[in-house]
Amino acid sequence: MKNIEVKVYSTSWCPSCDYAKRLLDEKNIPYENINIEQKGWSREDLFNLTGGRTVPQIVINGKSIGGYDDLLKLASENKLKF
Repeated sequence: MKNIEVKVYSTSWCPSCDYAKRLLDEKNIPYENINIEQKGWSREDLFNLTGGRTVPQIVINGKSIGGYDDLLKLASENKLKF
């Protein structure tokens, strides 16, 4: 298993954020959850970090992969094995 770093930028009210975290949990992939509300970050701050303004934004090894749908696509293509 490679050393992998996954970050999930989320909010407390976002169902897709919960789905993304649940999928990562089911795959036993550790991740850092970063709640942008708790950090006081705006959507512009999120865009500057990840290139996306919607939550969740998922970053794997420093590369933004997008949101939950993008994560689900990687999982369905069996590309989430690290």
